[in-house]
Amino acid sequence: MKKTQRILFALSLLGAFALGGCTPTVPADATKEARMARVLPDNHDAVLPPNVAPMNFMVQEEGDAYITHIYSDANREGIVCEGKDVDIPMKEWKDLLFATKGKTLYTDVFVKHDGQWHQYQTIANPIATEDIDPYITYRLIPPSYEGYGTLALCQRDMTSFDERVLYDNRLYDREGNGQCVNCHVSQDYNLHGRSQFHVRQELGGTVLIHGGQVTKVDLKTDSTLSAGVYPAWHPTLPLIAYSVNKTYQVFHTKDVQKIEVMDFASDLILYDVVTNRVFDIGRQADELESFPAWTPDGKTLYYVSAHVDEDADSLVDRLVGGYNQLHYDIYRRSFDLPTLTFGERELVFDASAVGKSAAFPRVSPDGKYLLFALSDYGQFHIWHRSSDLYVKDLASGEVYALDQANSPNTESYHSWSSNGRWILFSSRRDDGSYTRLYVSYYDKKGKAHTPFLIPQRHGDTYQRQFVSYNVPEWLIQPVEPSLREVAHAIGKPATPAQYAGSALHNDATVQGKRVGEAATDAVKMLPY
Repeated sequence: MKKTQRILFALSLLGAFALGGCTPTVPADATKEARMARVLPDNHDAVLPPNVAPMNFMVQEEGDAYITHIYSDANREGIVCEGKDVDIPMKEWKDLLFATKGKTLYTDVFVKHDGQWHQYQTIANPIATEDIDPYITYRLIPPSYEGYGTLALCQRDMTSFDERVLYDNRLYDREGNGQCVNCHVSQDYNLHGRSQFHVRQELGGTVLIHGGQVTKVDLKTDSTLSAGVYPAWHPTLPLIAYSVNKTYQVFHTKDVQKIEVMDFASDLILYDVVTNRVFDIGRQADELESFPAWTPDGKTLYYVSAHVDEDADSLVDRLVGGYNQLHYDIYRRSFDLPTLTFGERELVFDASAVGKSAAFPRVSPDGKYLLFALSDYGQFHIWHRSSDLYVKDLASGEVYALDQANSPNTESYHSWSSNGRWILFSSRRDDGSYTRLYVSYYDKKGKAHTPFLIPQRHGDTYQRQFVSYNVPEWLIQPVEPSLREVAHAIGKPATPAQYAGSALHNDATVQGKRVGEAATDAVKMLPY
């Protein structure tokens, strides 16, 4: 065989191997079945974004051969794949979704056994016209009641299967002195490369990322309960609202839910990134305030709070003994941009009045809807089977459950996409033990649709993983610094923040200390 012929033959073999998982042949004489095939994951009826990664899956039917045909009215030929583990070619998938925007995608599963092909009922998925944001971040953590030896912050490209580790707490595991890492949150969907997360215990501090720069600060002061815990970036200014919490785990002996996470004290603070100053937002010992969230215009701060009677000697016993009577309501405070101060609090949703407890209030990008989680009690809803997603229409005042997105198990932490059409949230609907991430389409009429599990390269990936995904957030731009750069910054000492008094507009310390600087600071910070 000549050299040229050998090269052509080798290339043809490579092409055959590359196409080995797919075949253009769809069985023509299949017996029709009266049900859909069992597949993993099962995303039937879910509304899909037109730019999402291939929705690979595994057929859970016994058989000798498998054919899957994915198509639409715009492209009847579509994609044909062979095998039980359906690995959809990336380019063909993207072309098919683009052609199917605003229409329906169909999937036919064929299984052959005893020499006969069987065709199961068609799986249908509407394809939206609106894209999802291309990136998400989340925390990967094995379930553990007593430690956090293995924990990573990750970034996922939702248009592909690329996953990147932003930080892994094992990098500074020193003789059992571990780190807890949580809450990677960006400003304005990381549009300008600004984000933050916390490192606790060994080399603790709040890590601030600005473009390619990484710094670490210590937000704990003598006048605040703790360093920042749950963050909320102001949409335009270099300000971050945090809750500061004294949080403990409590274990049940009889309850089906074996663990409860509770705040025995919590407040809100405001951190000025430019001046490295911390302001309190109304320290009240009889209010447990948490989960701040800004409106898109930056003029209002939402949060939850539970009222407790002031009695330090018996507070812990009363909270532990009455854990299932602790109810958090949703409040908001106006924020005055010229003076950078907050007004009086206003009750937005009285969850206590209906025997429920709210957490994670988040306002939609158009400012029309307030999304939150509602459970029977408490605020750490990731442990509560009763937790569901609810919305309040801020114009009409109507409050309703997102029935199509909810399940009989836990729905908890959630975030809006930048266009307001997609809700990313954590759920334990699959097995009740592991938290995984789902995405639900939220239409212009305020209705959520059947969600889909974020896709993986293999259909059984989640069943082979023993980790939970939590604290999911959307990003428009990826996080810039490398893992090495982030780890290097964490290894350095944290810069202490300075306490600067109250950020409440009617506080005397504000009048003398804050307002006089506010106009200059505001002008300086706007283009930061």
